[in-house]
Amino acid sequence: MSRQTTSVGSSCLDLWREKNDRLVRQAKVAQNSGLTLRRQQLAQDALEGLRGLLHSLQGLPAAVPVLPLELTVICNFIILRASLAQGFTEDQAQDIQRGLERVLETQEQRGPRLEQGLRELWDSALRASCLLPELLSALHRLAGLQAALWLSADRLGDLALLLETLNDSQSGASEDLLLLLKTWSPPAEELDAPLTLQDAQGLKDVLLTAFAYRRGLQELITGNPEKALSSLHEVASGLCPRPVLVQVYTALGSCHRKMGNPQRALLYLVAALKEGSAWGPPLLEASRLYQQLGDTTAELESLELLVEALNVPYSSKAPPFLIEVELLLPPPDLASPLHCGTQSQAKHVLASRCLQMGRAEDAAEHYLDLLALLLDSSEPRFSPPPSPPGPCMPEVFLEAAVALIQAGRAQDALTLCEELLRRTSSLLPKMSRLWENARKGTKELPYCPLWVSATHLLQGQAWVQLGAQKVAISEFSRCLELLFRTTPEEKEQGAASNGEQGCKSDVALQQLRAAALISRGLEWVASGQDTKALQDFLLGVQMCPGNRDTYFHLLQTLKRLDRRDEATALWWRLEAQTKGPQEDATWSLPLYLESYLSWIRPSDRDAFLEEFRTSLPKSCDL
Repeated sequence: MSRQTTSVGSSCLDLWREKNDRLVRQAKVAQNSGLTLRRQQLAQDALEGLRGLLHSLQGLPAAVPVLPLELTVICNFIILRASLAQGFTEDQAQDIQRGLERVLETQEQRGPRLEQGLRELWDSALRASCLLPELLSALHRLAGLQAALWLSADRLGDLALLLETLNDSQSGASEDLLLLLKTWSPPAEELDAPLTLQDAQGLKDVLLTAFAYRRGLQELITGNPEKALSSLHEVASGLCPRPVLVQVYTALGSCHRKMGNPQRALLYLVAALKEGSAWGPPLLEASRLYQQLGDTTAELESLELLVEALNVPYSSKAPPFLIEVELLLPPPDLASPLHCGTQSQAKHVLASRCLQMGRAEDAAEHYLDLLALLLDSSEPRFSPPPSPPGPCMPEVFLEAAVALIQAGRAQDALTLCEELLRRTSSLLPKMSRLWENARKGTKELPYCPLWVSATHLLQGQAWVQLGAQKVAISEFSRCLELLFRTTPEEKEQGAASNGEQGCKSDVALQQLRAAALISRGLEWVASGQDTKALQDFLLGVQMCPGNRDTYFHLLQTLKRLDRRDEATALWWRLEAQTKGPQEDATWSLPLYLESYLSWIRPSDRDAFLEEFRTSLPKSCDL
């Protein structure tokens, strides 16, 4: 009777093994299928078959002769499921835990031990494998999947301890994780073992590449390009899929750019472009390199190619039914050189760089294309400017209006400003509350008052260009009326209520007031009303003492009005300000405001100040 039972058990084991092998072959056939729907259906059928087989095996008491097959089925099931889903889930961690519990059941280690965490279960299961060498190969394969899951979840401490247990190391978790991975030596698969989708050695190679890549990229992001080079070279020299190799070469190019080796950087970026069709990251990095070298033509060409590349849908081969490096990599961080954003974000970088370089006509066209691209989709939400790489919609409108004015297309700029005001009109009744938010730095549309005021400022400048002086003065006055509805918080209060956002808002508010006062003052000067201009320039000096242009225009006006003593006193203040620290120098202004301030910055300022200095009495000229 015992012999008959053994025969029946062996027969069942053979049938289960045959089913596992058939399903693995089916998954491999699906991988090689050129038809997407057939590939997906075959793989899904294989997954369901493995699920059913695992259910059958785990419906019986755990038995040592069956465990190697059961653990293999668990591994095949997890590999196929993770590759189809392109990621790991909590269910897969539970599958691994159940497999370990089954190993311990054969050793009669039930009860409290099964309530332990996964790390403790691994310690117990690997100790048990010393008594059951037939389980060792399957357990190492399962450990490879556990390592992949923990690496993808960034649980590096648990991963290090697991590898130490696998290596039978007593050195402590502080040992270098890359060295632990290299030291891990999975046992060779037996020739008559059940078929697997991926063996332990294959998983080890993937883990080595993925970890070295993650560490290298993190070093690069945190500003250590020299350390990043070592890890990235490790990746490039290993078994690295082509899509990942493109990213590695791009990161190596970024390292060399930051280290001051532009030629080496360029070689890696060219290699990245040759390796695959994911051209976005290397093109964006190339634009940064050319910007650093001062080659504006090449920089803009790279950005134009980037916009085109992001317009083409990226097509890659269907991933194999394996745990691949890509599955273990985090999505590109915004601070990563590999994050190239969307087509609209790339278009904005191109447009803004043209504006900064003074290529107003090109900038205007790029901005209009960008707005068409953005407005063609759903109605954009008005929200605070996000982190790089792009501003919010109202700032894109304002930058576009600046580009149009600079290109001499004042009427188009007016049309754009009217559209922006129409979109913000619903917010005007809430303006007082929004001003309060702007001062406190809260997230609810803190910049809206600046946007509306800046729109009127730009409208005024457009009317100046069209020769409508009275309308221009009216728009500047409207801008100032909105701006003077609030007073910026004192610095101590601003620091207490927020931090950086509130400070930036206050600095932009001050500079916007200065811009509006100078602009209106210049129109008073143009119409021969120096007294009114004097009032605006005086107010500008009081409201924004850090803006040197207001001092200059006030000095010019005082000289014209022959108020010599006041002009001399002001010149000395301006001299002292020049030698002292620049107020608010650490805060960057929005691009539209920086561009506008450059328009009203007199080109002859230094010559005028030198002429004024030489005209001072000798006793005053120190």
